Amino acid sequence: MSKNKNNPQAKKTQPSVFIFQRKNYLFMFIGLAFIALGFFLMSGGGSKDPNVFNPEIFSFRRIRLAPTLVLIGFAIEVYAILLNPDKSKSSDSNK
Repeated sequence: MSKNKNNPQAKKTQPSVFIFQRKNYLFMFIGLAFIALGFFLMSGGGSKDPNVFNPEIFSFRRIRLAPTLVLIGFAIEVYAILLNPDKSKSSDSNK
């Protein structure tokens, strides 16, 4: 028996298990797309001359739409992290 304890090949190897499944990564990429789109929509609107005011910086797109998309993207990211894709499989097997 002592030979088996010292023999590394005798030990059972556990398969590597990923924390996130494919569904988690899908939602993460969707969230990242929302965040990137929001930051893209926020960009621009500056003026080449610092003495000239450009009212385009206060447009609906930059003040309301873009930050909303970023917040939605972060909410999707939180959902993707907390999502348990195995939950539906385990609840079906209990029935």
